[in-house]
Amino acid sequence: MRESRFSTDDLPTADRWSSWNEFSTDTYYSTRMRTHDPENFQGSMRMLDLGPIKVSTLNYNPLEVFRTPKLIRQSDPGVHQLVLPLRGQIGVSQAGRESSVDSRALILYDPSRPFHSWTATTRGPDVSCMVVLIPKKLIALRAQVLEPLNATPLPARRGLTALLRRHLIGLQSNAVSWTAADAARLGTITLDLIAATYAHELEATSVLPPETHRQALQTRIHDFIQQRLRDPGLTPGTIAAAHAVSTRHLHTIFQQQGLTVAAFIRQQRLERCRHDLADPRHRHRPIHAIAHQWGFTSAAHFTRLFHATYGRTPGDHRHAAGCALRPGTGPGSVRITAPSNVRR
Repeated sequence: MRESRFSTDDLPTADRWSSWNEFSTDTYYSTRMRTHDPENFQGSMRMLDLGPIKVSTLNYNPLEVFRTPKLIRQSDPGVHQLVLPLRGQIGVSQAGRESSVDSRALILYDPSRPFHSWTATTRGPDVSCMVVLIPKKLIALRAQVLEPLNATPLPARRGLTALLRRHLIGLQSNAVSWTAADAARLGTITLDLIAATYAHELEATSVLPPETHRQALQTRIHDFIQQRLRDPGLTPGTIAAAHAVSTRHLHTIFQQQGLTVAAFIRQQRLERCRHDLADPRHRHRPIHAIAHQWGFTSAAHFTRLFHATYGRTPGDHRHAAGCALRPGTGPGSVRITAPSNVRR
């Protein structure tokens, strides 16, 4: 994945504020900025290239940004800008609306129209946020349709907006392990999830292409399963009911991924167990307790599945990772003990 970084820490103090202005213009678009103490300004950016989608994580001292009619006439990037505060508050004034949000909400604004934005700290000397630039031509909703969302908080406590928030934070956290092909796929998923979120907020989902609907539904279902892996009662029926689709349609969605619903759930649970068994923080936990935590109610069944999937027993895996329960414990000495008559 293509990733670039910028930090004022790498520059002489006298050049930091001007370099931040210049780099911001090159990365985003032309603006006029001001800060309370430019001589001591500090900031950093981390930018991920997901094909047409650009995702940045910024940490910086409080500042104000002005996008004026003159600057818009000089250059129009043709993008939507979506901002997720991580620390501190971000305010935006545009088209007669003014809002301030923190980490519990996202906010959208249109760089093709004048705006004024500002930031404020809540703890520490700086603020942190994620910025997503989305080409307007890739969103099936016209700018006029989206206009009511500009400078309007999008609460991220539940539903699609909460899912989008978790997805964006995951992009930031896991980027180091992705390939270029992963980046392209993640860009498509991110775009579909953003479009579905906008449409949901506008109650205009009928205007979205079928593929966007399908991708957004698939992402919501995957997230629903990930959040409930610990529940042994997680079944295709409960998943379908939670998303207002038939079990037949649910199975069709997973068939397109080359999996059954049960296989996907099993795969995710096994991965969580494999991770915990190799984690030194869990070395004192019995294997059957870890298996039970992730939804396996039959110890013997879990052992067979683990061996069939990874080619060794859970105890062997823990031992190989150096996380045996007691010093000197051999790979065969850690056994799962749970009632054999209990099935998953």
